[in-house]
Amino acid sequence: MKRLLTVSLFLITGQVYAQDLQQKIATAFGRLQADSQCSYASISLTVLDAKTGEQVFAANPNMGLATASTLKTITSITAFNVLGADFRYQTQLGYSGEITADGTLNGDVIIKGAGDPTLGSWRYEQTKEAHVLALMADALKTAGIKKINGRVIGDDSIFGAQSIPEGWIWQDIGNYYGAGTSGLCWRENQFDIKLRIGVVGNAVGVLRTVPNIPYLTFKSELLNGAAGSGDNAYAFLPVGGTMMYLRGSYAIDQEKKSISAALPDAAYDAALRLADTLKKLGIAVSDNPESAATLTVKGLPLPQIAKNLTTIQSPPLSKIVYWLNQKSINLYAEQLLKTIAWKQGKKPTTTNGVEAVQKFWQAKGIDPNSINTYDGSGLSPGDRVTTSTLARILQSAKKETWFSDFYESLPVYNDMKMKSGSINSVLCYAGYQTHNGRELCFSIMVNNFNGSSKGIKEKMFRVLNVLK
Repeated sequence: MKRLLTVSLFLITGQVYAQDLQQKIATAFGRLQADSQCSYASISLTVLDAKTGEQVFAANPNMGLATASTLKTITSITAFNVLGADFRYQTQLGYSGEITADGTLNGDVIIKGAGDPTLGSWRYEQTKEAHVLALMADALKTAGIKKINGRVIGDDSIFGAQSIPEGWIWQDIGNYYGAGTSGLCWRENQFDIKLRIGVVGNAVGVLRTVPNIPYLTFKSELLNGAAGSGDNAYAFLPVGGTMMYLRGSYAIDQEKKSISAALPDAAYDAALRLADTLKKLGIAVSDNPESAATLTVKGLPLPQIAKNLTTIQSPPLSKIVYWLNQKSINLYAEQLLKTIAWKQGKKPTTTNGVEAVQKFWQAKGIDPNSINTYDGSGLSPGDRVTTSTLARILQSAKKETWFSDFYESLPVYNDMKMKSGSINSVLCYAGYQTHNGRELCFSIMVNNFNGSSKGIKEKMFRVLNVLK
């Protein structure tokens, strides 16, 4: 009888505790919903017990909303499930044709990509540009190649010709965060443009690019902005040409004095860098570098590797996902989305990647219509996901062996482990928090708020503070 009484008291105490937390969240959420910044906003919050999946609180949980970069959590978790934490991309270097007795290659050197988003990236020691180029040059020298009577070709064909996901806006795609996908990525498909700041209202000058991009010219319609106005500069990707336009404004007191733009053809740039490296080492290359895209424009066939010389492995998926979420790298998410389709036996396109993600979670009981997306990064303003689905996917990861890798990848905001997401008039957070020993996971989305992002962020944090 005494034991029964103890158990009953424990259950009652637990129920009171749960109701108390639920009531506190409801009060805080109601305050956010009534705020003037949310007068015309759509708001949703789902909080689950991270161990059991039990719903702790939900408000508009089935409302499909723009996720911004919190969509990266779904892409990351799906990639861990489909590819495995130890998955590595493999880039091949080889050649077509034959090597003569005097070391002349009568054929082409080919860099064949397999979708590695880290090749040439500065984020890992083994992927840095100089290191990768040295590996390739050493492999060619070891093969006895002293002269190339042919070309260096960047083969990015594995991911097809459509690099920009449908649904992305024109203003984004020329900038580093809007770099398109590629079967052969290079330096995260971006470069820097150094700026010459001048008089407010006049055009900003272009000093140089890092690295040097000899195949592009730049037209600056970018204006010097007043002090304190910030970086509102945009690069517009050339389509069928070589002119890149810079537009918007750039404050005269900005310290960096540079912007980062997207490479129009990463595979071509990789081939160019290797050709330049070989020439500096005394290995002459007779013809200009090419990529699958440049060959297609010229109506020329893409040669295949006859002899593979070396394979360059990427860091494991766990390390890729770390930077994907820490720095919210759209390119990494989009490359993984296509890779998920590829590993599921589908043609590696963005559309097939979206469908593969939907089908994967449908098999686990999630309505595919609750994941209505155009990409894997959340950059598209047309993406729609419910907070209920996002929270359930976060909860599903908790029991997996790779969960610690995923958890570690999440940044810290407001002293909470969570991924943020922001696009025009959208702010979202998704992650984990422990409340009085109870592990929780959550997704909160606010779409179409008015006023400053800083203001709405502070108000959303007041809601999330209840979970601490």
